[in-house]
Amino acid sequence: MARIVVFDSGLGSLSIIQAMQDLFKSEIIYFADQQNYPYGKKSQTQLNKIIIKSINLLQEQFLPDIIVVASNTPSLMFNLSSRKIIDVKPPLAYAKKISKSKEIAILATENAIKSKGLNKYLKKNNLSKSFKFFIVNASELVELIESGKFLTNKNYCKKIIKKILDQILTQHSIDTVTLSSTHLPFLKLLLEKEYPKIKFIDSGNIVANKIFLKIKNKQSKRNSLKIFTSGDTKKFQNKLNKIGLKNKVNFLSI
Repeated sequence: MARIVVFDSGLGSLSIIQAMQDLFKSEIIYFADQQNYPYGKKSQTQLNKIIIKSINLLQEQFLPDIIVVASNTPSLMFNLSSRKIIDVKPPLAYAKKISKSKEIAILATENAIKSKGLNKYLKKNNLSKSFKFFIVNASELVELIESGKFLTNKNYCKKIIKKILDQILTQHSIDTVTLSSTHLPFLKLLLEKEYPKIKFIDSGNIVANKIFLKIKNKQSKRNSLKIFTSGDTKKFQNKLNKIGLKNKVNFLSI
């Protein structure tokens, strides 16, 4: 039976977990590091300490087969991928495959945008220089998820989406947008409704397939999900309840 730990600073991990549960069955431990939310505004030094400490803690506490760093920000800023650790990066290979205009927007957090890692990743994925990439700071959109406004105030969300995306999407021939924060798939339906001619893609299925290749011979008979947070358990429980997740939230000190 495979045991997989998935963590980020909040609700983002759920988009990866959903893709995993759709593809295979396993024991999943979800750690929401609310104490350190948001990763996207931490300095490189701060975030490096947080990620290393989290990985070590989760390894010692749960002895997982795989640890998923379910956040694009540290995945782009640091070299995390290993035999046991899977990171999450913008799905550029798939975006390039489906884009007809060859103009692609990448929605990411403030820190991911500023990181050298994103520039390296773009160069690595555009050796022919035939694609144009437009980088958009989506930290405000991430906050719509973590605050719960994507559930309680869709009109406000629509206003923020238009503020951030209208100009860049109307001035260019962008036909594909990567949701390069694991929080952003929660806004996918709103984004598709506002911009029906544009394809919005995320890394959920790509990451789930990577994990499946590693654990396909260790699948469980059923899915199980245990949830931990480094923040206020009651507040986080309320957030999860609003999106229909009733699992008990446990405290884990980081």
